[in-house]
Amino acid sequence: MRVRYFLFIYLSIFLMACSTAPSPEAPAASIPDGAARSFQGFSLLGDSLFSPPPGEKLLERYEARKADFLEDPDKVDNIIWHGRFTAYIGQYQEAIQIYTDGIRKFPDDARLYRHRGHRHLTIRQYDQAITDFEKAAELIQGTENQIEPDGMPNAQNIPVSTLHGNIYYHLGLAYYLKQDMPKALEAYQKCLASSDNNDNLVSSTHWLYMISRRLGQDEQAQAYLEPIHQDLEIIENMAYHQACLFYKGELEESALRNPDGDAPANDALAYALANWAFYHGDLDQAKAGYEAMLEQASWNSFGYLAAESDYYHHFL
Repeated sequence: MRVRYFLFIYLSIFLMACSTAPSPEAPAASIPDGAARSFQGFSLLGDSLFSPPPGEKLLERYEARKADFLEDPDKVDNIIWHGRFTAYIGQYQEAIQIYTDGIRKFPDDARLYRHRGHRHLTIRQYDQAITDFEKAAELIQGTENQIEPDGMPNAQNIPVSTLHGNIYYHLGLAYYLKQDMPKALEAYQKCLASSDNNDNLVSSTHWLYMISRRLGQDEQAQAYLEPIHQDLEIIENMAYHQACLFYKGELEESALRNPDGDAPANDALAYALANWAFYHGDLDQAKAGYEAMLEQASWNSFGYLAAESDYYHHFL
């Protein structure tokens, strides 16, 4: 009896510790079930991944998209936006289920596979992500490319990415995170060819350069940098532009170490520097850079995912 009693007390304390009070930003009545610091999966290192509570304005936008979906759940655009904003509030597993239900209704819509694959990436389900992106790439063959609207618009409110570009960009990232550099290279080459805008140029080139260096193709890596210069007009991907200028020798390392931006952009630059050390053979500096990144909270950024993958495959 005493053992059972103490087990009961321990379980009660554990459950109380796992519960989290609603964020002051988001009143309890507004937070969807499970949205307050909810568990989403495990990192490659075995750490639990918890989404932080979403802010009130984001929740309002989520509720609006959800209302559209509930009004007409058989409209594919409503499914996509409901899934996107479900992911934006940190409910990645729920977003995956929304897209899965949508695919049952619209099995030939590449957008559903592209967005579901993105969220498989977020929770480290890389094989599932690759399957989705490969299917999306198959479905867009012979179709006209289209601008993909932003869920979180940039400062100029000008979308800079396309459906084809996003499919190949995320496919390349998935292969990169699996450490399959030849396939990652092929995907990013297709991403580069998908659009001629400067934001796509610098984002694709950033990954093409890093992958080429990993593959020992140093001359080809430098060739990718030729179109990149200081006065390119960049709307959104400033971090990738800075990284490319650093690779080219036109920007000092100190500029990348003191970024002024949001977490994804900062992570992109931090990863660029740690990875630079890695393929230059400075493994101690690379390891320290990866470890510093993994101490941060932004476990859903692409830079963080890349640092985690490198650390897992090369330093454990």
